[in-house]
Amino acid sequence: MADPKGFLTTGRETPKSRPVDIRITDWREVYEDFHSTKLEKQAGRCMDCGIPFCHQGCPLANLIPEWNTLVWREDWQDAIERLHATNNFPEFTGTLCPAPCETACVLGINDDPVTIKRVEISIVDRAWEEGWVTPQPPKTRTGKKVAVVGSGPSGLAAAQQLTRAGHDVVVFERADAIGGLLRYGIPAFKMEKWRLDRRLDQMRAEGTEFRAGVHVGVDVTAEELRSSYDAVVLSGGATAWRDLPIPGREVPGVYQAMEYLPPANRVAAGTLESTPISAEGKHVVVIGGGDTGADCVGTAHRQGAASVTQLEIMPRPPQSRSDAHPWPTYPMIYRVSSAHEEGGERLYSVNTQEFLADADGNLRALRLVEVRNEGGRFVPVEGTDQELPAQLVLLAMGFVGPQREGLLSDLGVELDARGNVARDQAFRTSLDNVFVAGDMGRGQSLIVWAIAEGRSAAAAVDRFLVPERDVLPAPIAPTDRPIT
Repeated sequence: MADPKGFLTTGRETPKSRPVDIRITDWREVYEDFHSTKLEKQAGRCMDCGIPFCHQGCPLANLIPEWNTLVWREDWQDAIERLHATNNFPEFTGTLCPAPCETACVLGINDDPVTIKRVEISIVDRAWEEGWVTPQPPKTRTGKKVAVVGSGPSGLAAAQQLTRAGHDVVVFERADAIGGLLRYGIPAFKMEKWRLDRRLDQMRAEGTEFRAGVHVGVDVTAEELRSSYDAVVLSGGATAWRDLPIPGREVPGVYQAMEYLPPANRVAAGTLESTPISAEGKHVVVIGGGDTGADCVGTAHRQGAASVTQLEIMPRPPQSRSDAHPWPTYPMIYRVSSAHEEGGERLYSVNTQEFLADADGNLRALRLVEVRNEGGRFVPVEGTDQELPAQLVLLAMGFVGPQREGLLSDLGVELDARGNVARDQAFRTSLDNVFVAGDMGRGQSLIVWAIAEGRSAAAAVDRFLVPERDVLPAPIAPTDRPIT
């Protein structure tokens, strides 16, 4: 146990955010440094419960009470070993995960939960600073070749595990740089890209080969892929976005979030001079209330939008848990991200009816109406129609599954009822040597699930290739837990 009285004597404290008027002028992460002595006290709030329900909240099965205790004892090197035992990339989850572990914290039943996410990112940052994170190349090679298609968190986790097991791993990425959504989907103010780059350097030193700018299914055919590799891991994500087919959808000025965010991230990285879709001086409307919508909000602020409004068809969530989401489940509550702190308006229980053009054919506004939920159907409230000025609308309504055209159709893998790649308990598709991990098989989900599935799929692939050994973590069956 950490400090036996820590949860009684120390209140929850998190890092302060940089001032809004400063941070919206750059793309750096929004939080200020948090001194190690404060962090150690926060770790000391962990009660080391008899049943640590934070494990229930974490798909990666992170050993949270153990590394909290080690941090409180100032044994940071042992803490990173415990953290790396279950998580290949704590800096990704420590910056991007919504922390379902914290909402499952036992202390959170009647008090503020432990700052688990802040402890996690502090451990790995300290480990990099001290030089404790080093390449771990395999001692022997199996001679087996594995192709990983997609370089998001699930693909990277699978690739690192398989490389360390001694297989020759090649990661294919159709974008011009490795990282998937970590690279071009998620803005740098949520996670700066040097965190990704240093991990990729580690993986290269371990023996993983990366091939960016290769569109598998086009540049490399499905037949070539299967014939050239002993096993294939599909980890291309759920990239088919949900559209809004209403009148005026074709009006210039209406874009998908993933048409808007990648070029903005390229500009922030210095690889693109200017973005073709800019919010500068415009009234911006973001349709969709999730994380991707918040990423659009923060990006629009940094581009100098005249105003930003985010729309959500659902009612505004409650401030605290409702009976529908009892502890330790992840509750649907009203959350304010760093992007929302920076300004803008959020409208709930509204539905967009039409996009309106000006005399020149460009977007000038959208027409929306208030709605109420009647038995799962959103019914317009009579007399609530209104126009909302907009010169840029961004659709951030989630994803409906993987892209089927190209690789998946060429491979001929079976799909499940939800349109994702079907798989068995060992992450194997309908093809003998083809496996699937992350959103491509699970559907849109959290980064912790992506890494957990990448690790588990790697274990299944290793058993397929070298059935006489068992050196990787046992896989988590895809249907063991509900989608979060």
